[in-house]
Amino acid sequence: MRLVLLVAALGLAGCVEKERTPTGAEDFATYCAACHGAGGKGDGPAAAGLDRKPADLTRIAARNGGEFPGTRVMAKIWGYTGGRNGASPMPQFGPLLQGDLVPYDGGDGIATPTPVRLVQIAEYLKTLQD
Repeated sequence: MRLVLLVAALGLAGCVEKERTPTGAEDFATYCAACHGAGGKGDGPAAAGLDRKPADLTRIAARNGGEFPGTRVMAKIWGYTGGRNGASPMPQFGPLLQGDLVPYDGGDGIATPTPVRLVQIAEYLKTLQD
């Protein structure tokens, strides 16, 4: 009888659906659009209440000689300030984006284990470039 219950329990455990990972566009809408705007231009509804206008995320590549600096973008989203404490009004999203890791080359030739949600947001930002 115990064996039957164990087999039944294991069978049901296989039916439990894994929590769906939000897409980069969904995470952008949830965490970024309030300040950066739905189109990434820095014109979100919360932007008016900030001391500094949020960055126009559609111009990231243009500001970097036409190249999208994936590693730097992800570091900024994660909350890395380059050692300048309080230098950025942007919240740190690292803890919200933890989870499954994927190898990602942000443009520097080094594939580094990176949270999949962070990669997805960076990849989504690439699609917003003018």
